Formats: sequence, C-alpha cells, structure tokens
Amino acid sequence: MKLLVVGAGEMGRWVAHTLRPVVDRVALADTNPQTAMDAAEAVVDGRVVPLDTDESFDCVVLAVPIPVVADAVARYADNAADGAIVDVAGVMGDPLAAMATHADGEYASFHPLFAPPRGPGRIAYVPGEVGPVVEHVREGFADAGNEPFETTAAEHDDAMAKVQAGAHTAVLAYALAAGDVDERFHTPVSEPLAELARTVAAGESRVYADIREAFDGAGPVADAAAALAEADREEFDALFADARDAVDGDSRVGDGAANGDDDATADGDGPTFEE
Repeated sequence: MKLLVVGAGEMGRWVAHTLRPVVDRVALADTNPQTAMDAAEAVVDGRVVPLDTDESFDCVVLAVPIPVVADAVARYADNAADGAIVDVAGVMGDPLAAMATHADGEYASFHPLFAPPRGPGRIAYVPGEVGPVVEHVREGFADAGNEPFETTAAEHDDAMAKVQAGAHTAVLAYALAAGDVDERFHTPVSEPLAELARTVAAGESRVYADIREAFDGAGPVADAAAALAEADREEFDALFADARDAVDGDSRVGDGAANGDDDATADGDGPTFEE
C-alpha cells in the first residue's frame, strides 16, 4: 500500500512511523521541504513529494493544522480517488463533511488523544465510507499498541470542547495565576496541576490556539472560575456540590472531621477542621 502523509510535523511523523510496518512505502509532503526531508529520513524508505503532486496513493493521511484541514481534503481527495483519505487533525465535523463532498472512495477521521511522545494511547475514530484501506489503517494503529474506539463527529467534537479547550484553559490559567511556586509547598492537588501546566507549556502555542478557536470550551471554564471567585459561602457550597456531582465524586469528610480528626483531610489540602 502506498501512503502519503501531508504534514510532516510531530503528528505527521508519528503517523508515518506508526503505519510504516503495514505499508509498502511512505511519502511525505509539507509546506517546508526541509521538514519533509527530515521526516522522510526518519522513516525507513521514506520519500518526499511536492505539495502539488498529482501522484495517486492508496491512502492519503492529512496531518495538517485544524484551520486548513477542510481545504486540504478538497485539495488531496483526487490523490486518493481509488483508495482512502483520512485525517488526524483533531476536529472531526468539518473534515468529514468535506470528505463526504470531495472523496470518491473511502474516508474516515482519526484523532490520537495524546501527544506523539506520550503514545501509544486511545484514538477516537469516526468511519465515513469504510472499506479495506480504512480498515487497514485502523488495524495498523491498533497493531502499534493504540486503542482505536468508534464514536461520532458530534460526540467527539463536544467532548473536545471540554477535555481539550476547557482543560487547556484551566491548566494555563492556573499556571498564570500561581506563577513559580517553591516545590516544598506543593500539595497533592497543586503538584499534578503544576506538572500538567509544564506538559501544556512544552507544546506549541499555535496548536493550542487552533484548538481554542475550533472548540467552544474556554468560555465555560472562565465563567465557572468567575462564579467560584464571586460566590458567597452558600453559593460556594452549592457550586462545590455541583462539581462533586459532575465528576461523580464522593465526600471523604465523615464524622471524624466534625470532631477535629486530622485524618479527614490527610491529603494536605484545606484546613483540618470543619465549622
């Protein structure tokens, strides 16, 4: 199977490396020819083709930024006319709609739910027109230790507003508000938050900006933070209960806390007494 990966950045390289064992040869194209050459050298028998290639491939994988993925579908659908075109851009509604319009053969959307250095992991998968090529790609991801699971574009994009745009906003806001905290003072809650902030900050701001613009998840987090900051005691208690219900959590505060038992707050967060 001949594979073309459009976009030779971190995700494109991951796709090329992951699928290399199940294809005959990998070609890469990128707006930066040197980036494509470097990626091709990192893949056994990888080669570079120009962005405007008219060569046909059994499968074209679009590993391009979210804002341009729909246009890329229209541009490269003909290169996969007798095979399949798929994307790993991270949004699913728009590329699948473009594939339904422009693709003559098979198509599907995949979203690895991890940064490539942290793979393998779960991969959201929405089938469009599925046949042997799309199945071969899905199986190739699975063979590399990943866990593809089927969903819908609407379900995926709604979830991404929360687990990507919302989560990134919350983590970056914490980093901006907390600043540089002496590690001796970290608690079991703040320490993983700081680690998450370092993970996010290690990425590319362009990628996070694309996610924020694609999914309406930042606003609800900002609204929730404002509500917590402005709440009186009764309102805060109600919001706290809503948060516990939202994550299906259980209270660890029992009779011991009411009697001043320090073990009731053994994680080190908050006071060791109850009013």
